[in-house]
Amino acid sequence: MFQYKTGQMKALMRQWQLQSMVIPGILWMFIFCYIPMLWLIIAFMDFSIAKPMLESPFVGLKHFREFLTDDRFWRSIRNTLGMSSIKLILGFPIPILFALLLNEIRSLRFKRTVQTISYLPHFIAWTIFGGIALNWLGEGGVVNQLMMALGLQDRDILFNSEPGYFWWITFFTDTLKETGWSAIIYIAAIAGIDPGLYEAAELDGANRWQRMWHITVQSIRPTIAILFILAVSGILGSNFEQIFMLKNNMNMKMAESLDLYIYNMGLVSGRHSFSTAVLFARSIVALGLLLLANQTSKKLTGDSIF
Repeated sequence: MFQYKTGQMKALMRQWQLQSMVIPGILWMFIFCYIPMLWLIIAFMDFSIAKPMLESPFVGLKHFREFLTDDRFWRSIRNTLGMSSIKLILGFPIPILFALLLNEIRSLRFKRTVQTISYLPHFIAWTIFGGIALNWLGEGGVVNQLMMALGLQDRDILFNSEPGYFWWITFFTDTLKETGWSAIIYIAAIAGIDPGLYEAAELDGANRWQRMWHITVQSIRPTIAILFILAVSGILGSNFEQIFMLKNNMNMKMAESLDLYIYNMGLVSGRHSFSTAVLFARSIVALGLLLLANQTSKKLTGDSIF
């Protein structure tokens, strides 16, 4: 055991230049993720920004009881679960499918062109992309013109003013913006597959679909499992920038997500302890979901994060 640890240390020292590249990431995580956790204590206090934190009175679980009896909280939970479920069930497989299809393109130039174009929307801020989406969804917009040309509707519809469309609008705009970027990790995993496996399968008479299913999909299965576990743990989260840009007074009934609720309670209404209590509870539930998804994946597929 001692020799094993000594060998690890020697290997670590030989790679010190490479290993030192993780230091900025560790520092960033410590400063912006771990240090702010100390402020979770205000969830158990009647915190006032006008006086030092430790002079605020402790109130125990008062704020936790309050949000559990708030109708707006349960409405935000319903909306968050609705939007996240659509994105998880319908949206999660799309980058995988995109990466698989991209891998089948033989022309390297065309493949790189498609790849580059698919990345571009990710670099557009939601303040701009949301404005473009609202323009497309508005009266006389591209979506209305397309739907009328296909005979699916006979008049203009203000899609973003109809609460019933909001969850689907978030799904389609998110898919349009992030599919290319989300596919990067699958493309990287596919690039690591031994080409000899494809050659052997071709010699055995496997066609392209069989090679895709039995080699490509099976090789990236651990990557899919890990990303799915992380996606399940984030089901109570939502894309705050996206929701903030697309919401309005007419669709707020279906648009107020948990993130927007925390923002409204904390920064708009000044109820910092209350919003921290909601955030704290959400983090505990997310941790539980992560552990549950990890154990389920381990039992069903043998793949897990830990």
